Amino acid sequence: MKYDHNAIEAKWQQYWKENKTFEAKNPGSEGADKPKYYVLDMFPYPSGAGLHVGHPLGYIASDIYARYKRHQGFNVLHPMGYDSFGLPAEQYAIQTGQHPALTTETNIKRYREQLDKIGFSFDWSREVRTSAPDYYRWTQWIFTRLFNSWYNKGSDKAEDISTLVQKFETGGNSGVNAVCDSDTETFTAGQWQAFSEEEKQKTLLKYRLTYLAETEVNWCPALGTVLANDEIVNGVSERGGHPVVRKKMTQWSMRITAYAQRLLEGLDRIDWPQPLKDAQTNWIGRSEGAEVRFRVKDSDAEIPVFTTRPDTIFGVSFMTLAPEHELVSEITTPEQKEAVKTYIEATAKRSERERMADVKTISGVFTGAYAEHPFTKAPVPIWIGDYVLAGYGTGAVMAVPCGDQRDYDFAKHFDIPVPNIFENTDISEAAYSEKNGTVIANSEFLNGLSHEEATQKVIEKLEAIGAGQGRINYRLRDAVFSRQRYWGEPFPVYYVNGLPQMIAPEHLPVKLPEVEKYLPTESGEPPLGNAKTWAWDTEKNEVVSNDLIDHKTVFPLELNTMPGWAGSSWYFNRYMDARNEKEFASQEALGYWKDVDLYIGGSEHATGHLLYARFWQKFLFDQGLLPVDEFAKKLINQGMILGTSAFVYREKGSNTLISKNRIDYHETEPIHADVSLVNAADELDIEAFKNWRPEFKSAEFILEDGKYIVGHEVEKMSKSKYNVVNPDDICEQYGADTLRMYEMFLGPLDQAKPWNTAGITGVHGFLKKLWKLYHSGKGGTFRISDEPASKESLKTLHKTIKKVMEDIENFSFNTSVSSFMIAVNELTAQKCNSREVLEPLAIIISPYAPHIAEELWQKLGHEGSVAFAPFPEFEEKHLVESSKEYPVSFNGKMRFKMELPLDMSREDMEKAVMGHEKTQEQLQGRSPKKIIIVPGKIINIVG
Repeated sequence: MKYDHNAIEAKWQQYWKENKTFEAKNPGSEGADKPKYYVLDMFPYPSGAGLHVGHPLGYIASDIYARYKRHQGFNVLHPMGYDSFGLPAEQYAIQTGQHPALTTETNIKRYREQLDKIGFSFDWSREVRTSAPDYYRWTQWIFTRLFNSWYNKGSDKAEDISTLVQKFETGGNSGVNAVCDSDTETFTAGQWQAFSEEEKQKTLLKYRLTYLAETEVNWCPALGTVLANDEIVNGVSERGGHPVVRKKMTQWSMRITAYAQRLLEGLDRIDWPQPLKDAQTNWIGRSEGAEVRFRVKDSDAEIPVFTTRPDTIFGVSFMTLAPEHELVSEITTPEQKEAVKTYIEATAKRSERERMADVKTISGVFTGAYAEHPFTKAPVPIWIGDYVLAGYGTGAVMAVPCGDQRDYDFAKHFDIPVPNIFENTDISEAAYSEKNGTVIANSEFLNGLSHEEATQKVIEKLEAIGAGQGRINYRLRDAVFSRQRYWGEPFPVYYVNGLPQMIAPEHLPVKLPEVEKYLPTESGEPPLGNAKTWAWDTEKNEVVSNDLIDHKTVFPLELNTMPGWAGSSWYFNRYMDARNEKEFASQEALGYWKDVDLYIGGSEHATGHLLYARFWQKFLFDQGLLPVDEFAKKLINQGMILGTSAFVYREKGSNTLISKNRIDYHETEPIHADVSLVNAADELDIEAFKNWRPEFKSAEFILEDGKYIVGHEVEKMSKSKYNVVNPDDICEQYGADTLRMYEMFLGPLDQAKPWNTAGITGVHGFLKKLWKLYHSGKGGTFRISDEPASKESLKTLHKTIKKVMEDIENFSFNTSVSSFMIAVNELTAQKCNSREVLEPLAIIISPYAPHIAEELWQKLGHEGSVAFAPFPEFEEKHLVESSKEYPVSFNGKMRFKMELPLDMSREDMEKAVMGHEKTQEQLQGRSPKKIIIVPGKIINIVG
């Protein structure tokens, strides 16, 4: 019987489906008495292109580990779902008119077919889709919990907003240690009680963990939506390449900044890659320093500035505000208004990321206004410059050209006078440098102090005169949570007199309405503004027609939708109890599964999904809803499988294509060719190529030896480069087990590596050889012996068990594949057909090649799946050598070899050697002068 991978794989995939083989058991179910292990992949967005061979890399690794843990006796949760809200489906809807739900359903069906073909052990009974109302009901529910919470710095956790109201009622807000908006005014208990209901709601919005505020955002007019920083590349939208401008809009925001310190500290308790931790640490950006308040001359306004170097305050030469700073319009003098307006319009076209990355361009405009130095009272000119960001710190910097290169370049470029900081002091520039940059000029109270001492002294002086105080600052900013899109989670929010009200949890979900168009309205409202039935009836507690809005019992609903990261910030918890209709997950299930033991996904999510998910986890932990405040113990970033692109070379100015090795004397341009049109010898199928691209239908080809040879380059695998390899084709031709093992064989999991279809035949050949181990004769009859295995075969088996266990636990899957190949070669040479060896071999290879392992397991006479067979135990005794082959030398020259037991005494070894016939031949009747024996090493006879 030959190895028919197509029949075997279809058989076992159907078996797993029918028998629900990989469904994890929740508390109270049979099997839940085992220790738990939770293996998770970052769930995919189901695009219309489907999977290419680069996508399953992490899934295969996680599946190997999940299967290994089942063999070890764990109750394994290994789920899969879809991050199914997103901009691509909406853009497709705009272009075609097809509802995003239909597009998404089609794409999910395609993904599911592809994933099933690769043989993953997913628990599909727990599948989640972020776009399903029974899922986003709970996303909406979490949003309402955030709205009804505030962050108590005293208890260092989120608390219910009612406890804050109690504090206001009894003592006002002066003694409340809370995270809140910087412009929150102080009020007494009496003033709070005198506030109108509307004033109270507005005040509470300054404390809530999700709140409405006017925010600078990345606005993409072509897409009609706000974009996150990671959705912008080189100043244009990642999707479509459209221009992006900075604009102020009233948006929902999440007060993630309240958790900045806890997000930093939590990194020490999780086993995540250090580069990823560093990325989050830098993104959060904790720094210690002081907030200094500069009074604006001839105005009541103050400009707060955060600086990590308050000791340099006597070197301040000017101030720079972000162009978006709220005071710019107020303080700009009439003479400068036009120049300032023009500059602001220009900078609005640059993204924050672009401005942060640009360290060479110097641009700015003088406002005409001056601030007052808090100590010297000297006038400080106020400029605006796009190197200062409104959302970072206070949106203003005190410029110290003598201590900062960028400030110096700015001052020099605009010819801003820089005072001599050493004038009227007895301190030289050399001494200044030796003092770590402490600016001591004109400041006798700093003379002789170190940087640290001077910093503390300045802070004390600032606090004494009421011009500042010590402060810890974070680069992290509150996350904008609104999107002007259709295809996203609706907010459970309606508006009364312009103020947000939450829809009660028992009336959720608020489902997406039908709309005629997926574009923003003509008046610029988000796409939900096109909905005709999008109002909330507070008596019926249901969505009703907009025509019924009377602002008495029927009110307008929120027109924005939530961002994509909303649903992905908590999905790992939903998997624990995915079918629960009463709560987002039961306390019993959450207490059992607790957290993710192994999480695998891309490093590109470091400061997006992974940061927001940690924030939501900590919030839900504060609410007493989760048992732990970090959702994943261990995380691995898988590398990328790169594509090998093929190139043809077109002569410039003509339609002539020149073969690779003939282009030296021609001026050519490389053009991507579809890799499916190129064979293993790099030869292009010319006729197929002509039919593939109409512009080359009449092209001329300059060949070499009658063939057109293409060039190659390793690049990211993508449709635009025509280097995508479809995993369906690989599974069809070589089998899913081959694909799984080959992807692991390519190299270490966390490194990038190029795909080469030509190399896959070696892995496929290995599986055929494995199959033959269990079959014999021309007909391939399954034949296993119950006779004891040879010593050599047991040694091969147990060294493989040891190596594979070590490799899986160290995630070194590529070296395991090599070990399997060596083992099969050795067992083949040993003519091993012993059950004692081949039965455990089927188990240890099953995490990598589950289909062939299942078939062999069944042929070995077992009922049920191999998935739960105990992983074979490594027995070291089979690797301990009991004898050694000694080289036997005569006068230092080796003449023959002789196997002797390692525990044989020196006397017995001498007798055995002297009694050997080859020894007698060498001595020819002579007696040796000396016999040198080093046990375990050498035997030398001196004649």
